Amino acid sequence: MSNTYVLEVNNLKKYFPVKTGVFKRTTGHIKAVDDISFKIKSNETLALVGESGCGKSTTGRTILKLYDSTAGEVFFNGEDIMKISKSQFRHMRKDIQMIFQDPFSSLNPRMTVKELLIEPLATHKIGDSAERNRLVIEMMEKVGLSNEQLTSYPHEFSGGQRQRISIARALIVKPKVVILDESVSALDVSIQSQILNLLIKLQKEFNLTYIFISHDLNVVKHVSDRTAVMYLGQIMEMTETDRLYTNPLHPYTKALLSAIPSLDPYEKKERIILKGDIPDPSNPPSGCPFRLRCPMAHERCIVDKPEFLEQEEGHWVACHLYTQ
Repeated sequence: MSNTYVLEVNNLKKYFPVKTGVFKRTTGHIKAVDDISFKIKSNETLALVGESGCGKSTTGRTILKLYDSTAGEVFFNGEDIMKISKSQFRHMRKDIQMIFQDPFSSLNPRMTVKELLIEPLATHKIGDSAERNRLVIEMMEKVGLSNEQLTSYPHEFSGGQRQRISIARALIVKPKVVILDESVSALDVSIQSQILNLLIKLQKEFNLTYIFISHDLNVVKHVSDRTAVMYLGQIMEMTETDRLYTNPLHPYTKALLSAIPSLDPYEKKERIILKGDIPDPSNPPSGCPFRLRCPMAHERCIVDKPEFLEQEEGHWVACHLYTQ
């Protein structure tokens, strides 16, 4: 693995078995993540976007070993974390943290904010009692909460404040990589911008690398350096975020971008309506996974699965429109 990359994912797969009958025999697999690869540099934000069920959240959870991978490699600090046991990974766990979508269900309702923030420090044996208290007070200030709130419980806070607590809990152990799984989608739009600005500020301050999982392309545009568009467990297109918005190549990306509402009332925007629903991931179509809904599909798409190729420097796409 190159030293310039913090995290390197190679051919990652996560299949969930489908069990049927009285004896619950495995009769098929749901291909939630199906052979994806990407690399992330230090201090970079890579967004994973796509419709619900495309596999973006499963990707994050598999990287974090909340799910066992079916195949593939994930290199972190030069070591393939897919090959080490969960007990061995526990020592690395403080370096890769996750912030979940729902801050209420991810925080223990029986613990005060102080207990919630001290727990990860105690788990990873960071500092003595005085040092832990100092780190808690320092982190509360950084996420915009007051020390008077340390004795309060999660139900006493608003959604935005609870997400600030979740952020503080993830960052207090000084991780290198943070996976944000739809971390602002449950919040009001006005609160979303506050949390996004906080995440950008903390990224610079702590030299963090983000994997930002979202279905909201408006949000992704403001926070990510690069964006990977996922469909049916696979990456369809990946490039710098600005380039993706100005020069999308894949028909699926074009359809997603056409659905973003324009702030200009005079701008005439042609909406690309996709036909049908996302196919069953336990029985994906032959050839290109997007072909059943693609307005540009042709005969080759039925037979051949398109390769994920670099069309121009840093701009990757899996589509037969760009291959001979």
